[in-house]
Amino acid sequence: MAKKRKPTSIKGDPRTFDPDFKGPVVNRSCTDVLCFIIFILFIIGYIILGLVAWVHGDPRRVAYPTDSQGHFCGQKGTPNENKSILFYFNLFSCTSPSVMVNLQCPTTQICVSKCPEKFLTYVETQFPYKKDKNSWTYYSQFCKSPFPKPEKSLSQILMDDDCPAAIFPSKPFLQRCFPDFSTDNGTLTVGNKTLFEDGKGKTRNAVELRAAANSINKALDAKSIGMKLFEDYATTWYWILIGLTIAMLLSWIFLILLRFTAGFLFWIFALGVIGVIGYGIWHCYKEYNNLRGRQNSHLTIYDIGIQTDIRMYFQLRQTWLVFMIILCILEVLVILTLIFLRNRIRISIALLKEGSRAIRYVPTTLIYPVLTFIFLSICIFYWAVTAVYLATSGVPIYKIIAPAGQCKHENKTCDPEIFNTTEISKACPGAQCIFAFYGGKSTYHQYIPTFHIFNLFVFLWLINFVIALGQCTLAGAFASYYWALNKPEDIPPYPLFTAFGRAIRYHTGSLAFGSLILAVIQMLRIVLEYLDKRLKEPQNNISKFFQCCLKCCFWCLEKAVKFLNRNAYVMIAIYGKNFCRSARDAFNLLIRNVLKVAVMDKVTDFVLILGKILVTGSIGVLAFLLFTERLPMLLKGPTSLNYYWVPFLTVVIGSYLVAHGFFSVYAMCIDTLFICFCEDLERNDGSTEKPYFIAPTLHGILNKKQLVPQKQEE
Repeated sequence: MAKKRKPTSIKGDPRTFDPDFKGPVVNRSCTDVLCFIIFILFIIGYIILGLVAWVHGDPRRVAYPTDSQGHFCGQKGTPNENKSILFYFNLFSCTSPSVMVNLQCPTTQICVSKCPEKFLTYVETQFPYKKDKNSWTYYSQFCKSPFPKPEKSLSQILMDDDCPAAIFPSKPFLQRCFPDFSTDNGTLTVGNKTLFEDGKGKTRNAVELRAAANSINKALDAKSIGMKLFEDYATTWYWILIGLTIAMLLSWIFLILLRFTAGFLFWIFALGVIGVIGYGIWHCYKEYNNLRGRQNSHLTIYDIGIQTDIRMYFQLRQTWLVFMIILCILEVLVILTLIFLRNRIRISIALLKEGSRAIRYVPTTLIYPVLTFIFLSICIFYWAVTAVYLATSGVPIYKIIAPAGQCKHENKTCDPEIFNTTEISKACPGAQCIFAFYGGKSTYHQYIPTFHIFNLFVFLWLINFVIALGQCTLAGAFASYYWALNKPEDIPPYPLFTAFGRAIRYHTGSLAFGSLILAVIQMLRIVLEYLDKRLKEPQNNISKFFQCCLKCCFWCLEKAVKFLNRNAYVMIAIYGKNFCRSARDAFNLLIRNVLKVAVMDKVTDFVLILGKILVTGSIGVLAFLLFTERLPMLLKGPTSLNYYWVPFLTVVIGSYLVAHGFFSVYAMCIDTLFICFCEDLERNDGSTEKPYFIAPTLHGILNKKQLVPQKQEE
């Protein structure tokens, strides 16, 4: 019987190792309890915030338009139940783009059952009233309340704000009446007219109305596009699902093939990249040579300046020369990298093969991305719903708006019920008390901006926690595989389920700690972006430079923290220590193997990126041929699409996300195996008493020592 060895210490590492270590520690204790308590308190507060927002908010304020009195149009159980469309009295007052963000204008707005379909002014209804009452009957439905006859003068009607001065042909869109613009032989018209009366004695034209409702016109243009997009999705949804399913199968097959053909695939991909770049160099030279002597081809990019038509740049020789130089430099860098790092590349290829073997023995890990997707979807849904309820919390707030903008009381709050009897209406002729937004003066309403910030911060924290939980769970499962001396006999049953339970039961605090650090950094980046948007105009060159430097520093910091956290979670999954100690141990271990880390990380990333490109590109080519009807002999796809690129891009982006989910498991597997390998080399020497846990074929590449067979003596 072998004599029990004393704990040994690795040079340069303050940790003391257990010589009988045979895999992830089973007997654990809870780590980072304080952070766990804080995390639970934040979640409880987040739930309470959602409940309070649910009580005070009303998402109908987003779905239904609101008239000047703050009443919903089309809401059941109200006098406006059959009046679902919002009508503007004077659309010419909607000249400011800022007031059109929420489709609100400084003019009276009422709910109507349908939009006007013809030109008609209030004055025109007065004269024929005794002979023809139909015109007034039609016109009065666009007044605040029905009048038996048009007795009031135009000035009185406008002063009392009872009816619009004129109505124009309109169409409903987003439950609002928008002008019915059209083009006749290149001339803009409204209801087949270019000139019309505004009801106040002025002749207007369609261009003026178009300028006044410019923001609305953009929405009108978006209407037809939106309808066409919806039609395309309705026609191709099942083809999109088929494409995503094929992407999932291809990703799975690719991961299986990596075990047997990792080296072959890498060098094929590498040669393919060299060939593609070489073809790009040849094409750029060909275009550069063909443009010789053509008119204006000698101009520089600086000469033509910024152009909206990108094709103009491709008519310049300088453009193709720049492309050719960039591709040549890239080609040289790729070739030199492959030449000087060929031995390190062999290490990465060996790890890729071992990663495929690990996934074969723990196949349930390929299902885990689905669970991560479900958790992330729940977080995103809760954040979005809470944000909507917070944004719609409060009571109607009314403000004074003067068309001329010269009233000293403008933007003050008011009461629409008594506004016409106050001195303000007399001091500011034409001023109106119009619904502005939903708010309030209570403590809850005063802190709504703070609640929005809290909602965003906890959302970022939860998103990072879900990702951290997935990484720690996968690391625990793959570590169980590595530290099994006889594979697969010694692999514990249900390694993924066991690792998930350990992570939730013992290390929620540590995972919350790591995700909190990331959430703080991401929140600071969002604040910087917000300040950049708000202070864009008054910035000088120096402030812009410092702000860019800050953005770059925070971006680099986020990437570095993500990398360190990822490896810290691996150490947590193996040893069960707290976050800070695990991060320190992971950092020291990686520093001691810095050269292997640098090459392994980049080469494996390169192979996995190539795999993602392969899957996405294959599905993308098939989708392109299908949606452009270029496979009629093999497969008849959807016909009569408005925009074939809509389902095409959906399939391409969806395929990339599917492939990314599968390959993220593979990447976590490689990182875990590499850290376990480094630990294995420092713990063991390959003797009978201290055998390596690594596979013999992999050890021959990773280490120069002779490997003792991986079986302990009796």
